[in-house]
Amino acid sequence: MGDTRAVLDSEEYPNTEVQKNRVLTLEEWQEKWVNHKIGFHQEQGHQLLKKYLDTFLKGEKALRVFFPLCGKAVEMKWFADRGHSVVGVEISELGIREFFMEQNLSYSEQQIMEIPGAKIFKSSSGNISLYCCNLFDLPRANIGKFDRIWDRGALVAVNPGDRKRYSEVMLSLTRPGFQYLLSVFSYDPTKHAGPPFYVTDGEVKKLFGSVCNIQCLEEVDVFEERHKSWGIDQIIERLYLFTEK
Repeated sequence: MGDTRAVLDSEEYPNTEVQKNRVLTLEEWQEKWVNHKIGFHQEQGHQLLKKYLDTFLKGEKALRVFFPLCGKAVEMKWFADRGHSVVGVEISELGIREFFMEQNLSYSEQQIMEIPGAKIFKSSSGNISLYCCNLFDLPRANIGKFDRIWDRGALVAVNPGDRKRYSEVMLSLTRPGFQYLLSVFSYDPTKHAGPPFYVTDGEVKKLFGSVCNIQCLEEVDVFEERHKSWGIDQIIERLYLFTEK
């Protein structure tokens, strides 16, 4: 399925390089939170994750689950409520505080000595830990390895020029036997500058294929009224499952 889609992508949207030099600063992301420009947040959680949750978890208990660029994703509480340990990283302190407030969770906060200016926010129950820092600084905090990674709104938000570095960080955080779910978007990149950025099937395989078996679980038309303001009339979401080779 993924291969078929890759052919369609290359025919439908031939100018895949148009976004490659696009850069958003961390300050611009923080401003999105301050100005409530967070259309990427899904209050009801991610429907494809709900659909494939059993496939993702495989009935295993007490997993460590990583949420890159987590925002205030409600899915973090889904995993915690099932007895798993959740770790996220997010540049916006406001987003992290809103997560705990909206989920009615008490929490503590402390400085991270290894990363100047960074903080960690922990739920009182101890099974949700959210790091407020640049994702690329995170390995310095020795956060350990993970059984599962849920990558929604992360790879598609990273500046295209940073994708290789991003994928290397993600793969460095995986434990043997890991499962990694990735959501990406396909749309005409000449009409919308991103983010979210357009990620082709070929790029996914280039970034992760040397280490992972890659399966495209589903492709869904996720076009909504708000996407009209992007100047596009179609947007496809693809959900991938990566497993260890």
